[in-house]
Amino acid sequence: MGNLKTRRFVYLALFTAMAIVLSIIESIYIGPVFFMVRVGLANIVALVTIKILGTKEMIIVNAMRVVISTLMRGMIFSSTFWISLGGVALSSLVLIIMDRMKSSLMFTSVMCSISHSVGQVIVVALFYMQPRIAAILPYLLLGSIPMGILTGIVAQMVLTRIRPLKQPQ
Repeated sequence: MGNLKTRRFVYLALFTAMAIVLSIIESIYIGPVFFMVRVGLANIVALVTIKILGTKEMIIVNAMRVVISTLMRGMIFSSTFWISLGGVALSSLVLIIMDRMKSSLMFTSVMCSISHSVGQVIVVALFYMQPRIAAILPYLLLGSIPMGILTGIVAQMVLTRIRPLKQPQ
């Protein structure tokens, strides 16, 4: 029993570290692929985490990713932090719902990518008091779909190589 707890903790630490590193790499070195849409490399880790460890651990990984990556870039509690948190919060909620509905990983990934963009636009609209920012949403959604497919493919490839630790429900 102790061995499983240790293994779960190690996986949680590794997934958190990977999400933080991927988030920083993407924000610094990889520009937007389409309009203002990024690939979402750290979202691959969220997809893998919920399948391997479970919902609570995915929330921990996503929260730590936002807090630590913005802290390391010197942007903690800036508008960047809140916009990132809004996108991650909404996409995490959608990920939990899709996981409970037993949706396919590809569909889940696309829905998470879309909800991440929607969450960010909501925060920007509230933060800057500019509801007209919603006009860019169709462009963001247009880019979110292929990025969601890409992250879904990579997450599926990772999951074929890692044994789940999550208890069957």
